[in-house]
Amino acid sequence: MPTIDRQRASQGSGYKGADPAPIIPVLARRVREVEAKAGGGKVGPTNRTKFQVIALLVREQRAWIRESTQLPGAVRAELLKRLDGIATILARTAARDTSLIALLDEKATPGPAAQRMRRDWLLESGAQLAPEDLVIETPQPRKAPPVSAELAAKQVVPRSVPARALATPFLAPDLEPRPTEADAGGVLTGWNLMDPLYRAFEEGAGGTAATMALPPVPEFDHFSPPGQHLMKHQAQLVEKVRQGHRTFLLADEPGLGKTAQSVIAASVAGAYPLLCVVPNVVKINWTREVKRWTPQRKVTLISGDGADVDAFADVFIVNYAVLDRHLSWLSSLGFRGMVVDEAHFIKNLSSQRSQHVLTLADRIREGTPGGNPLLMALTGTPLINDVEDFHAIWRFLGWVGDKKPTAELVHKLEAIGRTPAERGFYPEARQAVVSMGIVRRRKVDVAKDLPDKRVVDLPVELDEEVGRSIRAAERELTRRLVATYKRLLEAGHGEEYGVAPDEALMRRVAAGELENGTPGEKGENVFSMVRRIGQGKATLAADYAAQLARSVGKVVFFAKHIDVMDRAEEMLRDSGVKSVSLRGDHSTNQRQVAIDAFQKDPEVGVIVCSLTAAGVGVNLHAASNVVLAELSWTAAEQQQAIDRVHRIGQDEPVTAWRILAAGTIDSRIAELIDAKQGLAARALDGHDVEVGTGDSVQLDALVHLLRTALEAERA
Repeated sequence: MPTIDRQRASQGSGYKGADPAPIIPVLARRVREVEAKAGGGKVGPTNRTKFQVIALLVREQRAWIRESTQLPGAVRAELLKRLDGIATILARTAARDTSLIALLDEKATPGPAAQRMRRDWLLESGAQLAPEDLVIETPQPRKAPPVSAELAAKQVVPRSVPARALATPFLAPDLEPRPTEADAGGVLTGWNLMDPLYRAFEEGAGGTAATMALPPVPEFDHFSPPGQHLMKHQAQLVEKVRQGHRTFLLADEPGLGKTAQSVIAASVAGAYPLLCVVPNVVKINWTREVKRWTPQRKVTLISGDGADVDAFADVFIVNYAVLDRHLSWLSSLGFRGMVVDEAHFIKNLSSQRSQHVLTLADRIREGTPGGNPLLMALTGTPLINDVEDFHAIWRFLGWVGDKKPTAELVHKLEAIGRTPAERGFYPEARQAVVSMGIVRRRKVDVAKDLPDKRVVDLPVELDEEVGRSIRAAERELTRRLVATYKRLLEAGHGEEYGVAPDEALMRRVAAGELENGTPGEKGENVFSMVRRIGQGKATLAADYAAQLARSVGKVVFFAKHIDVMDRAEEMLRDSGVKSVSLRGDHSTNQRQVAIDAFQKDPEVGVIVCSLTAAGVGVNLHAASNVVLAELSWTAAEQQQAIDRVHRIGQDEPVTAWRILAAGTIDSRIAELIDAKQGLAARALDGHDVEVGTGDSVQLDALVHLLRTALEAERA
C-alpha cells in the first residue's frame, strides 16, 4: 500500500485535467452504488469491498488535502466539503447495515481484493502511480521468531544431533504453497472474526458434541501391531488420518487412549521424525506407549541437557520444563509431526511455554512439504477459565494466526453465507471450526468398548535429587542382601544349583531382613524405602489428579502415609483445585461431612483418602477415576480402594491410575500385587491365571532385588 506521502506526491503533479482531486467523482459514484444496494437489504461481498475502499480513499484524500501547501484555501474547503458528503453517505449506509461499521476501522488492513479495487479506481481517475504502488500485497505466513538472545545462552546441542545433520545434509526443495492468514474477500470482508468464533462456542450448539465427522470403523484393524488392538473410537480417528486429515484437537476424556491414537496416527501419516511435548508426569508413559504401538520405531527422551538423546530416533519426547534449552536444534531437525499433550498448558499466549511450542510448530510447518505436517493437541480440558483459551491451541494447529483465521477456516466460514450480525451464523461457525479437527468423546459415549474397571500404570520420573537418593538406598539394601546371602552360602547353609541362585536361601535371607531390617545405622529397609518413594511421588501424583479433576470431574486420591496426603492437599490447593480428605483420626461426623461434600458439592474436585481409613465402607461413586499415589502391600487393599468408586450407583467405566516411580522397586512391587490378585481370580472366580507365591509382597520384593543382583554378577 502507498503511504500518504507517496500518494500526495503523485496527486500533486500526476493528475490530468482541472480537478485537483479527480478521485472524488469516482468515489461519489461508487458510494451511491453501495447505498442503493444497502437499501435493498444486506450488502453483498463486492459492495462490502467497495465500501471499505471508499472509506480508505476518503481518509487518504482528506489527509492529503489538509497537508497540501499548493491548494488555495477556498479549493481546500470545497474538496473537504465534497469528501464530507461522501462520508455522510457512508455513515447512512452503515446505519442500514450495521455489519459495515467494522469496515470503517482505520486499523483494518485491506486484503488483496480491496487493494486491487483501490488501484483500479486511482488509475480510472487518471492518477499516475509509481511502479511499487501497482503491486498487490498478499498476506505472508507468520515467521517464527528466532531464539532470543536471552535464550541463546541456555541452548544445548546433544552430541548426536550434528551427526544426524551430517548424515542428511540435503533436503528436497519444497515448492508447494503454504496456507496463510486470509482476507475473506467476500461477505466477511472487514469482520474481526475471532470474537464471533469465541461466541459461537460460548453459545454451544443445542447440546451437539464438538466432534468432527469421522469415517466408519474399518472392517479390519490394519493399524495395530501384533498383540494389540485399537478400540472402535480410536480406529475412527486413525482412519481419518489415513484419509489425509492432519490437524486435530483431540479432547477425549482421560482413559480413552489419546496417546495411542496419536502414536498410531504418526505411523499412518509417516510423520517422522515426530516431536512430542508432554508434562513430566507422563513422559515415561509416552515412551512405553510408543514402544507398545509402534515397536518398529526408535524413541528417545530429552531430559536435562540431552546428554542421552539419540538424534537418529523416530520419536523425540520432551517435557515442557526443559523445552527452552533445546529450542535451537529442535527447530532445525526437520520434524514432520508434533504432538502437544495436555495442550491446555499453553493457553496463556504470553507465557514462555506457549511461545516455545508455537515457535516450534511454525518451524515444523515451514519445513514440511506443503506446509501440512501432522499436528495434534491432546487435552481433556481445552478450556480452563475462558473460551479464549482455545486461541493458543488453534494457533498451534494453524487454524488461526495472530488475529484472524487462516485461509482454510476463512473459506469454511465464507461458505456459511452469513455474517456475525446474523444469529444463524454462530452454530454453523462452531461447526466450521469443529470440522477443522476437533474430536471429543466421553467415557459414556464409548462405554461398550471399555472394560467396566481397569488399572493403568503411569510411570513417573522422580525429582533428580530424590531419585538419586532412593536408587542409592536401593543399591545399599541390595548389597546388604547379597553380603548376607554369600556369608550364609560360605557357611554351608545353601547349595549352588548350576548358574541359578539357591531359591530357598534367598527367601531365608529376605525373611531375615524383614525381621531385623529396621532403618538405622545400616541403612534403609524395604518399608522406609517404599515410604520415601511415596513421598517422592506425592507432588507428581497430586498434579495428575488435578489434571484429571479439570478434565473429567471428581477424582479419588489414595495414599498410605499422612505426609504424602499433606503434600497432595498442598499441591491441589496451589493448583486451585478444591479438595477434602478422609483420614484415620477423623471422627464419624467429620468423615460424613467430607464424603457428602465430595459426592454433592460440584466445587469439590478431589477427595484425598487414607488407604487404611477409607479403603472400606465408603461410597465415592461420584467419581469414576482413582489415583493410587502409593502402593498397598496387599492386592485386597488396592482392590478395596478401587471399589469405593466401582460400586452400585456407578454408571461409567472406572479407571484406576497407579503412579509408579520409574527406575525403582516400585514397578516390581506393582507386578507382585497383581500376581497376588491372580490368586483370588483363580480361587474364587474360576479364572485360569498364573499366581505368585504365597509369601508377602515385601518378601517377594526383597527376593527380586537379591536374585537380580546375583544373576547380574554371574552374567
